[in-house]
Amino acid sequence: MAALGQKIFNDPSLSASGRQSCASCHATAFADAQPNALAAQLGGPGLDRQGGRLSPTIRYLAGNKAFFFAADGTPTGGFFWDGRASSLQDQAGKPFLNPVEMANASKAEVVGRLAGASYAGEFRKLFGDAILGDADGAFQRITLALQQYQVEDPQFHAYSSKYDAFLLGKAKLDEQELRGLALFNNKAKGNCIACHPSGRGADGSLPLFTDFTFDSLGVPRNPELGQNVDPAFYDLGLCAREGGDLATRTDLCGKFKVPTLRNVALRQAFFHNGRFKTLKDVLAFYVQRDTNPEKWYPLNADGSVDKFNDLPPRLRGNVNVTEVPYNRKPGDAPALSDAEIDDVIAFLKTLTDGYQP
Repeated sequence: MAALGQKIFNDPSLSASGRQSCASCHATAFADAQPNALAAQLGGPGLDRQGGRLSPTIRYLAGNKAFFFAADGTPTGGFFWDGRASSLQDQAGKPFLNPVEMANASKAEVVGRLAGASYAGEFRKLFGDAILGDADGAFQRITLALQQYQVEDPQFHAYSSKYDAFLLGKAKLDEQELRGLALFNNKAKGNCIACHPSGRGADGSLPLFTDFTFDSLGVPRNPELGQNVDPAFYDLGLCAREGGDLATRTDLCGKFKVPTLRNVALRQAFFHNGRFKTLKDVLAFYVQRDTNPEKWYPLNADGSVDKFNDLPPRLRGNVNVTEVPYNRKPGDAPALSDAEIDDVIAFLKTLTDGYQP
């Protein structure tokens, strides 16, 4: 089933355009994240419709769970930026039917395309000769095969970075990497571990570098996204997700999933809206967002800073302003200096899979 899922994953003929596969937005060479710096990928029947969010990596998701509220009320888990999918299988099915992605009109259309694929015989052999006559059943098995591919193929959970080797006693970090790790973990400096745990689990498991929670970071509005041409449009994330189950939870508006930092150095765009293109800018934003907001946000007519401008004013109180490094005020020193930012980046580069001593 996993081998069949791999063929489905890489098959562009299953899209309305005939040119887009799962692998188009989740490329192996980029740790199964998007292969470019676009804020959102292009899809649709003509491969000319822009999506609304960055395509994140799908590596290291096998340890994730369906969306739930933790005992303290913290929203946790779920797949996609807004946690709307309940499993790898659920996640795998949605791009097939999304009008700005693979853009099939129905499950039956997806199944019809698969029926013409070179591996259709393998699909029937595995699931029964009559399976392609049952659109719902066949679609369910397409997504099941995609899930099994992600569960079984080691590339999706390789744990083969330099940092993994370091934790296992098989490699040493250099001085700059060690400084970066210390800053990453320091709760008074980077405090990255607040959302991106870096230590081994109680059972000895290697870290995933995400706690699978959600946060509102006040990322600046990105003019590269076509949807933002409308000044009244705001991507509200968790509270506005498909299905409307959290529509009344305005306290969750602007919150997006905390992504894994594994392989982050391979990415060419960052955050749900792809606003930043380099790790240097990402880290500078983190530590200077509140000390130097004029660097990151436009000015209002009166010369004041339009801070957190990708949220409507009534919801800007949802942005995290209490945790380090966001607990600063204009005029304060940023939590990290420029040199310290470079140290953290050096450490983040040790999280790239495929390390060879």
